[in-house]
Amino acid sequence: MIMEFDIKPLVGEATAYDKKQMLEVRRPKSWIKSVSAFANGEGGILIFGISDDDQVLGLSDAEGDAEKISEEIKSKLDPVPAVKLDLKEADGKKLVLLHVYPGQETPYYYIGDKQRLAFVRVGNESVVADRIQLKSLVLKGAGRTYDSLPSNYRFEDMAFTKLRSVHYKRLQRSFEDSEFVSWGIVDENGNLTNAGALLADESPVRHSRIFCTRWNGLGMTNGLGEARYILTCTMTGWRYTLPEA
Repeated sequence: MIMEFDIKPLVGEATAYDKKQMLEVRRPKSWIKSVSAFANGEGGILIFGISDDDQVLGLSDAEGDAEKISEEIKSKLDPVPAVKLDLKEADGKKLVLLHVYPGQETPYYYIGDKQRLAFVRVGNESVVADRIQLKSLVLKGAGRTYDSLPSNYRFEDMAFTKLRSVHYKRLQRSFEDSEFVSWGIVDENGNLTNAGALLADESPVRHSRIFCTRWNGLGMTNGLGEARYILTCTMTGWRYTLPEA
């Protein structure tokens, strides 16, 4: 039995949603790129049966389209992301909702038309990941981040008096040398990481910024996900700003 539901909260232009008037069987890339983008990001939902102007048109063969969607995902995405297909009714018309979950094995590539492309979500669009975004996705899939990678600089050439001073002021105890590893300033082999290079007194990393955001609640998605304030650290120091309303 197909359940009736309220489509209104899901229509409109949004980063976490995408809508398609129909399943374009001959042009699967037109919608699979959004599956790739959602899996490479925070997840999302594709709604089939909604026009660009948010009219509920429905699908003539929702059940058949759902099967084709599943087949295309398995054949044109590498690796295959975690998804869920739902058949729904809105205004008496059948829709297919494709839930795409955020993946851990990034990048998720679209493979077809002799192409192998990873997509990311930018606003309400799914676009090809650029070189920097692709590198970040590869690191994420490998369980690593940019700040944890070894830098091109030597730990022995750096000083951390500002870090030690702030640490003592906040915690009322000295910063121990053994904490350089636990803080991620040096890796297990003693190499200065990118994080360490950014935190050094005279950081050699130019044109860089560190953003620190304080959120309401214990997480960004617990219903209280509003930023209370944002701190931006540049070469000239810290800057305090309030989030845009």
